[in-house]
Amino acid sequence: MFKNTLIEAIEAAAKILKGHFNGEYGISSKGTINDLVTEVDKKSEKAIIDVISGKYPNHHILSEEIGEISGDSGYKWIIDPIDGTVNYAHGIPICCISIALEKDGEVFMGAVYNPFSDELFYAQKDFGSTLNGKMISVSSNIDIERACLATGFPYLWKDVPNNPVEVFIKIIKRGLPVRRLGSAALDLCWLACGRFDGFWEFNLNPWDSAAGFLIVQEAGGTVTDFSGNKFSPYQNQILATNGKIHDQMLTAINQI
Repeated sequence: MFKNTLIEAIEAAAKILKGHFNGEYGISSKGTINDLVTEVDKKSEKAIIDVISGKYPNHHILSEEIGEISGDSGYKWIIDPIDGTVNYAHGIPICCISIALEKDGEVFMGAVYNPFSDELFYAQKDFGSTLNGKMISVSSNIDIERACLATGFPYLWKDVPNNPVEVFIKIIKRGLPVRRLGSAALDLCWLACGRFDGFWEFNLNPWDSAAGFLIVQEAGGTVTDFSGNKFSPYQNQILATNGKIHDQMLTAINQI
């Protein structure tokens, strides 16, 4: 039942994203000039919430644009109506809808859909991860020196030791290929299906990572903070890997 609602919500949002892509719509900034929100984000968000609230009116909702809607159940839906808004606003088809479902503080179901590549990633706790219905797994690479990595950068950060740029420089000075898609949810999904071997990022929000981190874990990967502690989408550091290079990545990130 939950999965059906999840897919219905994603399909409703996908129709809106595809219908407005490369069209004309309002764009504004949030905290910084490049932290964008569009009319399409808001329409997508409304479509998702309408589907979920219509089926489960007492569930909590946490969504990027509207914030938190309180309910009186142990379930919470965590929504990003467009992850990769900057890409979307510039006509770059690397963006997605991300929805996770949490029960009593634990994420147990999530889906990420890129309507432009028609790739739907889905996971349910203890049941594995799929891409368009087929089971996926992380890569088998055991050597960071042979890894293909992904990262992203916050719009603002404090100039402190081991900040995002310093960590990035340390990694690329080793000659490692690092990609930046502009969508943390897709970074995590591409890791889950073996395209990337590792991904790290600073200053994410719950809606950026809640679905993706479950998809990685259910595909056999490892997700922690930068100290190797258990990951929660409510913290702002994430390191996700295929598990085999996780300790190597922790060392690379933390080496000052």
